[in-house]
Amino acid sequence: MSKIYVIHENNEWTDHLVARLQELALDYELWHLDEGEIDLSQPPPEGVFYNRISASSHTRDHRFAPEFTEAVLAWLERHGRTVINGSRALRLEVSKVNQYMALNQAGIATPKTIAAVGKSHIIAAAKSFAGESFITKHNRAGKGQGVYLFEDVDALQNYLDSPQFDQPVDGITLIQQYIKAPEPYIVRHEFINGKFFYGVRVDTSAGFELCPADVCSIEDQMCPTDGPSSAPKAKFEILTDYRPDFINTYERFLAANNIQVAGIETIWDADGKSYAYDVNTNTNYNSSAEAVAGQYAMLALARYLQSLG
Repeated sequence: MSKIYVIHENNEWTDHLVARLQELALDYELWHLDEGEIDLSQPPPEGVFYNRISASSHTRDHRFAPEFTEAVLAWLERHGRTVINGSRALRLEVSKVNQYMALNQAGIATPKTIAAVGKSHIIAAAKSFAGESFITKHNRAGKGQGVYLFEDVDALQNYLDSPQFDQPVDGITLIQQYIKAPEPYIVRHEFINGKFFYGVRVDTSAGFELCPADVCSIEDQMCPTDGPSSAPKAKFEILTDYRPDFINTYERFLAANNIQVAGIETIWDADGKSYAYDVNTNTNYNSSAEAVAGQYAMLALARYLQSLG
């Protein structure tokens, strides 16, 4: 059995996988790549390498983790090592522009998006939405970073001129069509070994922070309903008997981009048209939702990594 190397920069997002690797008595090692060194004249160790570097690493003071990981992945791939979510996956993880272009190439609709650098260009981009609501977001982001809804350009200008303006780490702000869903939810589609594992419905009524990891959860994970006598509604709910027609297209997209493990977030407009708007290759899972459904993605992921050895 080959040793499993987990490439990451956030211990809290790796603990659940480690627990499953230990449960299966697998040989593993964690590579925390916020800093380090590699000797490019030497070959890497033998084994299976799983990349979990996140686009939000800079929010944890790991500013150069993606860049260092890119170097490590180039080294591993040069020597023909088995790499899960390699350099192509990392490229999409750290750039929503790259995500959208790859999704569109696969025939998957994304919201109208304009990428802009510089405040004057952000305003010019927003004006092209001609009175429609729009959102901003960071090109390299995570955890809803930089995501704000605006009803008009004046409100955006006030935000840009305020101390609250959040400059993207790569300088690129996205101005994006606001898809108003008939009901306040999105569905995150989870894939392991490039195959659909489950869909989780995420309640968006409380805002754009949609991270499913337990560490992201607020103290009260349940969202209030109409009154104290109503049963609380979970923010994350794994769907049963759910496999929409576009799943096959999503799987082909992942295969074309050499992505083995991912979560793809989808929203529907009032006409029932679906839009993919985020591809997360550092996917996490919500333990409360999984306990209710009896489905455990980290266990399936650990078994997948085991099968590669």
